[in-house]
Amino acid sequence: MMQAANRLLQGRKAFLHWGREMRKRNSLKYLSVMTWLTTPLLLSGCGSALMDPSGQIGQGLKSLIITAFGLMLIVVIPVIVMTILFAWKYRGTNLAAKYTPNWEHSNIIEVFVWAIPCVIIFFLAILTWQTSHSFDPHKPIASEDETMTVDAISLDWKWLFIYPDEGIATVNELAIPVDTPIHFRVTSGTVMNSFMIPNLGSQIYAMAGMDNDVYLEGNEVGTFRGRSTHYSGEGFSEMLFDAHVTSDADFQAWVDKVKQSPKSMMFPADYDQIAKPSIANPVEYFSQVSPDFYGDLIKSYKAGHGGTDSHGEHNEARESSMPMSAQAAE
Repeated sequence: MMQAANRLLQGRKAFLHWGREMRKRNSLKYLSVMTWLTTPLLLSGCGSALMDPSGQIGQGLKSLIITAFGLMLIVVIPVIVMTILFAWKYRGTNLAAKYTPNWEHSNIIEVFVWAIPCVIIFFLAILTWQTSHSFDPHKPIASEDETMTVDAISLDWKWLFIYPDEGIATVNELAIPVDTPIHFRVTSGTVMNSFMIPNLGSQIYAMAGMDNDVYLEGNEVGTFRGRSTHYSGEGFSEMLFDAHVTSDADFQAWVDKVKQSPKSMMFPADYDQIAKPSIANPVEYFSQVSPDFYGDLIKSYKAGHGGTDSHGEHNEARESSMPMSAQAAE
């Protein structure tokens, strides 16, 4: 009786263990199927601005990325294929595979392993050298149209754009005429930042007291997302702006609309107000701007600690009251 009871108990335990294993396997299969089904849905909302350029610089960078990626695949794809083939050929159940425990060297394999990567690196070096100079962000873009100047100033946590030739300014909105080279003069009124419109091309760093620049051009009408690409504190994720590439007529209409604003942007009084930290700042227009706003801002840092007294006091107060602005970013 005892032996029969023990066998029954062991059989019950074995059945329960089998049931748990089957449920585990079914759960893994279900999870695997759901992963394959949901992945395309999750990725359907993703986009790559770098792979959808609308400017001369952006198109050149896209070509460089694809070319470099293709050259590297010359090594990657054969390695993946050989890994799968070797694992299959020399699997434990393949008794027909040749067993060579004393093999240690092959000149043919050495040639392929070293020669092909060296050739690829050689071509990548030449390609990188040429494109680094041809797509230099500081290099003016050759065009029949006259280059337009726009000053981009990073603040906490917004972008201030000055149009010195038009005498206007905006916050978190940029408009440029299509097929016109734009010379962006870039600086910061706070911590280090980075200015980028991915669809148009290169990014460039912005630092307080530093005069940096980048040339970009939009070759098709549309609205593209600009952003900060360097962490700068609490409101970094909301430091976005729309860059509108418009026809010449629409651009002039936009300038006329901005000029109707009652606000002005004079340095340093109006600047000190707009420079106060804010998150998700709405679009603002300013119909009047100081004659050399950008130059005055640069000089204010080079003249001393924060430049003018009011500007320096404002910076010190901002650093003490908003630790996430500067201290967290550094």
